[in-house]
Amino acid sequence: MQNRNIESPSVSEICAQVKHLGYSTSKRVRLYGEDYEVVSDPFPEADGIAVHVTTKKDSKVRVLQLPATVLQSVKRRRKAA
Repeated sequence: MQNRNIESPSVSEICAQVKHLGYSTSKRVRLYGEDYEVVSDPFPEADGIAVHVTTKKDSKVRVLQLPATVLQSVKRRRKAA
């Protein structure tokens, strides 16, 4: 009988799942008490995942690091599947 290895999801898999949660181009999200327009798909940044965003107040594109709770949610969903 083989042991089932439960592998950690790859960064690309995490980014794809984060995208399905609504963090993708042309979506609006509210984080840290502010509304953002997402202008990129998720990508790896430092030790996490981020997206490029703008706000109504500032049209300058900036990097928004996604909260760890979003990434934990993705990992929990993968384990449950």
